[in-house]
Formats: sequence, structure tokens, C-alpha cells
Amino acid sequence: MRFLCIAVAAAADDERASSCQVGELRGGEPNLMTIGELASRTGLSRKLIREFEDRGLICSAGRSEAGYRLFDQSALWCVTVIGNLRSLGLTLTEIEQLAAVYLEQPSEPVGPHLGALLDRAEQRIQGGLEELRTLQERIAAFRAENAAVLAGADETRLLGDDPRRPSTRP
Repeated sequence: MRFLCIAVAAAADDERASSCQVGELRGGEPNLMTIGELASRTGLSRKLIREFEDRGLICSAGRSEAGYRLFDQSALWCVTVIGNLRSLGLTLTEIEQLAAVYLEQPSEPVGPHLGALLDRAEQRIQGGLEELRTLQERIAAFRAENAAVLAGADETRLLGDDPRRPSTRP
């Protein structure tokens, strides 16, 4: 799969889609940076950038004479777009799906697919919120039922008779 910034640029109706070919940037020669420099500029770990590359979401512009991966400004832009989509709750798998739709169905608008992925993200978030509310209710019930123990009285009621702990009872 060619890398994602082409797809997300189209989703955002951005003219940069045409400039996301490796090593081709408007304004002439690409400014190449190592993975460490890309990590420093984006705040992401090198490991995550390598994962993006392994998944085909970004491409390196090659390797330096010393064997370091090199990235151009399009990789920086792509990482930013991926971060924006992740900040909306999309998973990397969903971002890959969006890229696949764009690349395999070029005549089809990507916006509706992005909308469907955002719906899925909202459903996931809603489910997580319900789980957290349930957990919060269990904590409140536990606190109410065990107020004396939580205040330091009769810990054996809570923990039982732990054979590893010396007895504090006379």
C-alpha cells in the first residue's frame, strides 16, 4: 500500500496530496531528516515512527550512507495528519482502512468513509464511558459498605487472615 498522506489529504480536500511522493516536495530538494530528528520534531517515539513505516502509513526517503532511515518533509506532514486522525479516536487499523479505500476506489469520496470511522470511534468511546461509570458505581458501593475498614478498623474483614503478614492482634 502506498502511504497514507495521499489518502488523508484527499479526505481533508488538501492540495498537498499531489506532493506526498517520496523525495518530491514543492520548492525543490527535500530536507531529509533521520528518524531521531523526525521523532524530535513530532514528539513521537522512534518505535512508533517505525511502526507507521512498517504499516505503510509513511515511507522513508531512503537511507543515509551510515544506514540511517531518512525522511522528508512529506513524512513530517503525514505523521501530523496521522496524529490528527488518532486524536479523533481512530485506530491505526482504521487509518489504514481509510487509506485503502482511497487508493482502491479513487473515484469514490473518502469523506463518508471517514464519517463512518468516526461513528465507530464514538461508539467505542461510549462503551468505554459506560464501563467507567459501572466501575465508579462499584467503587462508591464498596466505599459505603467498607467505610470502617477504609478508616483503618478491622482490616481482616477486608483482607482476611493473611499468613504472610504478622498479626497485630493481641
